[in-house]
Amino acid sequence: MVLLPYFGSDAHGLERPEIEFKIFQFPADKIPRIDGNADDWSIVPKSYVIGSDQLKETVKGIGDGRDAKNLDVAVTVGWVKGLNQLYFLYEAYDNYWDFAATDLHNDIFEVVVDGDLSGGPLIRQMHPVESLRNKLETHFAFHGVHAQNYHIFTPAEGKDWAMVWGSQPWIKDLPFANAAAKYNFRHGESGRLILEFFITPFDHAPPEPSRAIVSKLVEDKIIGLSWAILDYDDQQSKSYSAFWNLSHKTTMYGNASDLVAFRLMPLESSLRKPIDADWSFQVVENSVRTVAFRDLSYGNISSWKWDFGDGATSEDRHPTHRYEKSGEFVVTLTVEGPAGKSRRSKVWDVTLQ
Repeated sequence: MVLLPYFGSDAHGLERPEIEFKIFQFPADKIPRIDGNADDWSIVPKSYVIGSDQLKETVKGIGDGRDAKNLDVAVTVGWVKGLNQLYFLYEAYDNYWDFAATDLHNDIFEVVVDGDLSGGPLIRQMHPVESLRNKLETHFAFHGVHAQNYHIFTPAEGKDWAMVWGSQPWIKDLPFANAAAKYNFRHGESGRLILEFFITPFDHAPPEPSRAIVSKLVEDKIIGLSWAILDYDDQQSKSYSAFWNLSHKTTMYGNASDLVAFRLMPLESSLRKPIDADWSFQVVENSVRTVAFRDLSYGNISSWKWDFGDGATSEDRHPTHRYEKSGEFVVTLTVEGPAGKSRRSKVWDVTLQ
């Protein structure tokens, strides 16, 4: 795994500020299928995989004495441009999988996400006003609203795949989330587990879905994210035997300022064309049919040729054009560079009265 050095100020206040982790961008034609198979992730470079070496036990006082014979995990995170979802591949070996109980007594992969870096406490037990921490109304007004905590059961047998620790259990269901796992061990046995899932981060996630605001995921954006593995190794124990977490700070489970920085990466160059035309537009003034066009092409480009569909053309990169008549127009951008030529037309996207 390669860690990106952190020099910016867009993730100030997060833990482990000297580094940031990477979120792999899947091409739109290679969105991972949530089926418990890791095949879809074979295109992801090893540098995106986050292993047990990045975790620290911060509750039980056993320091950094990780033993792969006891527990070994690898986590990869992905995203798709245009979809506000985070995809996870969780691969783990455990010498004792605990999942017979119906409650929280279960090996758990706990994920916390803060899509807009709002920071601060996200559970009612950490509410800044101490007198409100034990009041149930605080749970519905505050808990998990600006950042979300998922207790993901590994594996989940006879129960939902996750417990959303907050007032919005609907976020663990489709269309906001889904999960699938594959394993061949029984409770109390050792073995390997493959878990695939996706979640939707929210800037605002109240009890009522109609009031929710999904976090907008865009290229090069930093989000707050962390996870912990709660490992139960003793069937008689009521508590987990280890709390391995990526943040290195226990309170990552309830305070979004204690998460770590993750960057939404662009497509790897090996997964895209060397030159690829694309563009967007915005109607600046309807009354005079003025449209601003923006080049979104990828690659080393030396020339742009716009055909606005009304007989007019332009060689500007980001032109503004006024249409003399109303109608439906086929607009075409052709770009050219050392690697070749590419064309992108859009049929009737630009329609003016």
